[in-house]
Amino acid sequence: LCYMISAAILHAEQICKPESIPASTSDSQLIDNGDGTITDSKTDLMWKKCLEGVEGDNCEIGSASGFTWQEALQQPRVINHAGGFAGYTDWRLPNINELISIVEEQCSDPVINLDRFPNTPSSTVWSGSPYAHYSGIAWYVGFNNGYSNFGYRFGNYAVRLVRSGQ
Repeated sequence: LCYMISAAILHAEQICKPESIPASTSDSQLIDNGDGTITDSKTDLMWKKCLEGVEGDNCEIGSASGFTWQEALQQPRVINHAGGFAGYTDWRLPNINELISIVEEQCSDPVINLDRFPNTPSSTVWSGSPYAHYSGIAWYVGFNNGYSNFGYRFGNYAVRLVRSGQ
């Protein structure tokens, strides 16, 4: 099962401070491949441009789906077994460090490069990293403020898939 994330968080006004904080994920670093994917030249990771449940050239169709952590772990398998996305069948949930790597530090609400990841809400996104000390907890990133944290695996959070680059 997946659930829709509240529409109220989809319309936050992003605030960026390029005059005082350098970009951590510049347009030149994040390459739009023209097929719904973005390649990060710094990490060599390829990201789906849109969150799961959203599609379109500018991620304008649909709403971000919410998943429990178990459901989030299954989502790449669902995509890959259905023929994949953009010609690739090795999509996966990012680990916590990979997910943090797309946080745009000069912006808030959301903390992501909206030129490359358009219409991204200020939502919480699951990583594939379990929390080592407690079995019912996993790591996520809040894209409202860029903080990583851990929460109960029954939380209802968004998913952005990744694959290793070349």
